[in-house]
Amino acid sequence: MSFFHYLRPLIVTLTVFIWLGQQPSVHANETVDKGLLTKLNDAQKRLGSSQKNIASQKRSLLEKLNKLEREVQALQQKTAAARRLSDEKTLSLSQLETRINDWREQQNYQQNLINRFLHQQQLNSQPAGLTTAEKMQLIQGFSQELQGKLSPMWQPQPIVMGNGKLEQLPTLSLGPINWFWYEDLQQAGLATREDGQLHSALLLDGSASAGLKAILSEGRGELFFDPTMNRAVARQQHQQTAWQHVVKGGVWVIPILTFAVLALVIAIYKSVQLARLPKLQRFTPTYLHSQLAKPSETVLASIKGQQKVLFDIALQANNDRARDDQLFVQLQQDKYWLERWLLVIGITASVAPLLGLLGTVSGMIETFKMMTLFGSGDPEVVSGGIAQALITTELGLVVAIPALILNAILSKRAKSYYHELENLAILLSQPIEEQPNEMKQEAA
Repeated sequence: MSFFHYLRPLIVTLTVFIWLGQQPSVHANETVDKGLLTKLNDAQKRLGSSQKNIASQKRSLLEKLNKLEREVQALQQKTAAARRLSDEKTLSLSQLETRINDWREQQNYQQNLINRFLHQQQLNSQPAGLTTAEKMQLIQGFSQELQGKLSPMWQPQPIVMGNGKLEQLPTLSLGPINWFWYEDLQQAGLATREDGQLHSALLLDGSASAGLKAILSEGRGELFFDPTMNRAVARQQHQQTAWQHVVKGGVWVIPILTFAVLALVIAIYKSVQLARLPKLQRFTPTYLHSQLAKPSETVLASIKGQQKVLFDIALQANNDRARDDQLFVQLQQDKYWLERWLLVIGITASVAPLLGLLGTVSGMIETFKMMTLFGSGDPEVVSGGIAQALITTELGLVVAIPALILNAILSKRAKSYYHELENLAILLSQPIEEQPNEMKQEAA
């Protein structure tokens, strides 16, 4: 028997003993696990209760914290207000002096305004040394007097009429506007005040006069009112005719108008002259030379004017050279006759703006001389002088532009007529053998 045969019972026995020895430890482990679970559950319960206590304490602490923050904010606001009050109470002496100086400057400025107003209204003739309260009472009295003047009341006042005569007329004044009633003419008018004196500016017609008369007699009626504060009246007074406008240009207007009249007369004369020119006939070279060889009475009767003269020269010439010379001389005479006096119109178109510019320069020189002598404080005087100086430039352009147009039209008409005569002369001067074979006469 082998060695393992004897060991088998021993191994079985040891296995049984080992199994039996392990049974008590399993039971011990189960007992330990149950104890741990019990302790774990108890710990979890204590933890949950602790968390609830912490949450409730946290809420109470947050409420207390918010309350304390609100109290801190309120204390900060009170502190800021107290600090501002403290700053106001503790202003430095220099700041107080600055405020006092500002108040004094304001008082002086107001006092100067009151004194200026009194001076402008000629109220400063009152005794000197008036207090501010007395000056204010004086101003209030003047204001009441001014309001009384603004009320619509008729008062007889002297008015300088348009013919220079001084008339004592009933006048209605409302603010800066003055109306008057002229009994002799049964007409109302507007007056303007110049240097303390009323001057007749405009006579009213129709319903405007009737309304003012109703106010004078009945105390009620429609009143003519100028919303432009007499600017419309001033514009009407400064309206002038074309001749008055031209005359203001001065001495240089005379040569400009002289050139203008001369150019106009020549333009009319040349227009009539060119319009009365006979109509030119056009011939083919062959037909023309056939007529030169054997003239037809019908053809000769249809040819007139300068064309007739050229045709007669070609018929009466003894030889070709004499014919060509006579044709050339006649063409030069026709050209001179057609273009005669047109040069004057062209000169007018060129010279008129230069004369206008010369007049403007002369006027500007005079204006600057007046400014040197009397100063430039019044802009109306300066602008008026410049406006008068520019009249000559305006007149020069008015003359030059039509003259330029007329010169172009009349020169074109004269040159066109001369070219037709020149073409005819060229055909008349050509030898017969050089002419192309043409067969028809072309009507002009």
